[in-house]
Amino acid sequence: MKKDTEVKLFMQARHKGATQQVAAARAGISERTARRYEQAGKLPSEQKRPHTWRTRPNPFEEDWPWVVAELKRDPALQGTTLFALLCERHPQRYQPIQVRTLQRHIAQWKALHGPEQEVIFEQRHRPGERGQSDFTHMDDLLITIGGIPFPHLMFHFVLTYSNVEAVTVCFSESFEALAEGLERCVWQVGGVPEQHRTDHLTAAVRQLDKGEREDWTERYKALMTHYGMLPTWNNTGVAHENGDVEQSHYRFKEAVDQALRVRGSRDFADRRVYEAFLQNLIAKRNQSRAARFATEKEALRPLPAAKLALCKEVRVTVSRFSTVQVLGNTYSVPSRLIGTPVLVRVGAETLEGYVGTMRTFTLPRLLGKQQHRIDYHHLIWSLARKPGAFASYRYRDELFPTTLFRQAYDSLVKQTPARADHEYVRVLHLAASTAESEVETALSLLLEAGSVPTAAAVRELVGTASPHPIPRIQTPTLDLSSYDQLLPSRRAHA
Repeated sequence: MKKDTEVKLFMQARHKGATQQVAAARAGISERTARRYEQAGKLPSEQKRPHTWRTRPNPFEEDWPWVVAELKRDPALQGTTLFALLCERHPQRYQPIQVRTLQRHIAQWKALHGPEQEVIFEQRHRPGERGQSDFTHMDDLLITIGGIPFPHLMFHFVLTYSNVEAVTVCFSESFEALAEGLERCVWQVGGVPEQHRTDHLTAAVRQLDKGEREDWTERYKALMTHYGMLPTWNNTGVAHENGDVEQSHYRFKEAVDQALRVRGSRDFADRRVYEAFLQNLIAKRNQSRAARFATEKEALRPLPAAKLALCKEVRVTVSRFSTVQVLGNTYSVPSRLIGTPVLVRVGAETLEGYVGTMRTFTLPRLLGKQQHRIDYHHLIWSLARKPGAFASYRYRDELFPTTLFRQAYDSLVKQTPARADHEYVRVLHLAASTAESEVETALSLLLEAGSVPTAAAVRELVGTASPHPIPRIQTPTLDLSSYDQLLPSRRAHA
C-alpha cells in the first residue's frame, strides 16, 4: 500500500493539468496504481480496514473460558500463574514458549472486559502552596558508622511546586522526630509554605472515638500555628495522596545508593561525616530545581524569629536507685539527685533534666518501652562502698562499659572467685576516677599476658603510663631598637 504523501503528490499534479502518466511519474508510483486511487477518491489511510480476523488459530481457545472464570474470580492472578496451572491440567498441550501469548491475551481481555482501575489525578501546584513530609527507612542501604551498622530513618520534606527537598536523620516516627525534622527542614529551605501535608502518623493525628473520628494532636497544632501552616493529611492507606514525597523517597534513596557506589564505601567515620555527605547530595539534587525554586521562594512565608523547640516535658522524682522512669524506660542519673523532683524535656534523640532552670544532665533517648540505660559513672561511688551489691544488681550487665571489661570480670571469676566482685568494682572505680580508655588498655595488656586483672595490677599500669612530654618553648628575645629609630623622625614631622 502506498503512502498518503505519494497519492497527494499525484493528485496535486493532476489538478495542475498533468496527464495521468506524468502525474504518476512525478509521485513515483505506477500508472495503474495511480488510476485506482483516482477512481476511489480516497487516500491509502482512508481505505484501510480494521484487522478483525486471526492469522493463526488461538492455542488457548479450548481453555479460555476457564482462564476468564479465574480472572473474574481474582483479577490479580498473573499470566505466569495461570499458565502453570494450565500445564498441570494438560501436561502435553502447551509449550513453555506460549506463556507470552497467554499474557498478551490476558492483557487484551483486561483492557476490554476487566475491572475499572484506580485513576491517579495529576495535580497542579502553586508556588509556596504546600510542603509534604514523611519518614523513610534507610536500613536497606547498609550504612555503617565506624564499621558498625547504623539503623536509622530519614525525615524527608518536599516543596510540591519546585520539588526542592530537605532531609534530617532520625530514629523513630515519634512526634519529637516529626517536630524537630520539620523545623530543621523549613529552616534549610529558608521559608514556610501555606500547607503541610503528612500521612496518618500517630504523632500528628489522634483517634477521638470508635466512629473513626480523628483530630490533630495538641502539640502538632501548636507546631503548625507557630509556623503559620495549615495542616492536612492524606486518607488512611492512600499513599499516593502524599505522592510528591513518596516519589522523592524512591528517587532520593536511589541517588544515595549511586553516590555510595561512586564513593566506593558505605562506611563513615562518624555520624557528622555521614550527615555532611547527605546534605552535599541534597544540595546537588536541588541545583536542577533552582529556576522553579526561585519562583517558589518568593511565595514562601518568612520564618518565625526563633524555632519553637516543642518537646514533651515530664516531671519525675529521682528514685533511691538513682534512676528515673521516662515514657516507660529506665535511665540512671547522678546520685546527688536522689529524691529531687526533676523536669525532663524529651527530644527526638536526647533527654534533658532540669532542676529549676539549671540543666543537670543530658542522656541519649531510648526507643520503645521497657528498656534501660545505666551509666556506671552515676553509681560507682556508692557501689565502691558496697561492692557486695554488684553480684545481684538488677542491671549488672550495664556495668560492663566494653567487651574487655566483661572479659576481665570473667577472668577474675575464674582465677579469684571469692574476690572477683570486689576487684572488678575497684577496677570500675579506677576507670571512673582516671580515664576509661587507659584502664581498658591496661586490662588488654593483662589479659594478653595471662595475668590476673586485679585493681592493683591495673593501677600499676595506669600509674606508670608516661604522658606525652610537654614541649619546652623558649621565649624569644625581642629587639625594639628599630622602633626607637622612628621617634626622632616623628618629632621632626610634628
